[in-house]
Amino acid sequence: MDNHEAILKLLLDAVQANMFSTEKKEDTDEIPVGVSNRHVHLSQADMNCLFGEGYQMTKMKDLSQPGQYACKETVTICGPKGVIEKVRILGPVRSKTQVEVLLGDCFKLGVAPQIRLSGDLHGTPGITLVGPNGSVQITEGVIVAQRHIHMNCEDAKRLNVCDGQIVSIEVNGARGGIYNNVVIRANDASALEFHVDVEEANAMNINSLSKIKITK
Repeated sequence: MDNHEAILKLLLDAVQANMFSTEKKEDTDEIPVGVSNRHVHLSQADMNCLFGEGYQMTKMKDLSQPGQYACKETVTICGPKGVIEKVRILGPVRSKTQVEVLLGDCFKLGVAPQIRLSGDLHGTPGITLVGPNGSVQITEGVIVAQRHIHMNCEDAKRLNVCDGQIVSIEVNGARGGIYNNVVIRANDASALEFHVDVEEANAMNINSLSKIKITK
């Protein structure tokens, strides 16, 4: 190796060493954010009424949670005081229809806001859904989603939390702060993600590129 090659090798080694030293280490405690807008989960029976017997939804795109997807189809939801059109349907079908709205939507529709976890529908308001083939009036099922974090059991162990635990999370940035009453939803069918609706996300200026941390 002549002097020129030796100097070149030293320079390359120095550049690579500098790259590795300045490379940002991944923070394993950070949790990605998923922001949801108003949407509907339909039972097959209500799907048949709204779109026709045996109708199958058309997948538009996969969502972050395994097996969940947004559909091409939308419905109109009608409350005592107002209506909201083009509310997206999420699949697959469920055993019971569930309508997730924003807090502000409740005032427009004229329904009492009930902040609940998905699936906890007892005692929640009903509403009318209108599709291209007909309408359905559900007696309960309208909720404002409670903020929560999906994760698998391995993530729960690593983050030292458990299914059903209530935690607080920290949001950085110019409009950052602390969100309390965040429910841990841990099972092996879930992917790690903090779920918040678009109203709460806007309040702290976070989006699907944001990361949060559990503060407990």
